[in-house]
Amino acid sequence: MTTLEPRDVPPRLAIGAFILNSGLGILKADAETAEGLHGMACVAYPFLKKIEPERFTRLLAWSEIAVGGTLLAPFVPTRLAGLALTGFSGGLIGLYLRVPGMREPGSLRPTEAGTPLAKDFWMMGIGLGFLSARTRWSRAEVSRCPWHRSRC
Repeated sequence: MTTLEPRDVPPRLAIGAFILNSGLGILKADAETAEGLHGMACVAYPFLKKIEPERFTRLLAWSEIAVGGTLLAPFVPTRLAGLALTGFSGGLIGLYLRVPGMREPGSLRPTEAGTPLAKDFWMMGIGLGFLSARTRWSRAEVSRCPWHRSRC
């Protein structure tokens, strides 16, 4: 079983709690909020028009709850949590890039309306960092590594 590295705990707690809280909030969304979320998502991803707004909002909420819970669960390996975070934030970056008014014209810089979505870039970066996480090697494993021995 993979142990959770101490260096991974702070970002997993911070991002996991943030995403979990967002999902719990969206789960309580009223019809008007569901329409708004669905409408914005449909601009970026037109295939979502086939899904009813309330159903889309519930799926989004449960997705956020799952990703947030994955990051918070200490028994989930960091690389797996990173995969979930990277996929989730990639979808949100697509919103940021495709929805008009989120960015300044001809730039990646966010407008005031786009600032809440611009955070998805740092979530993507942390997710990619988690994907590249390796477990620490014991001294015995390092001494058996032929590459390591050749450098000494």
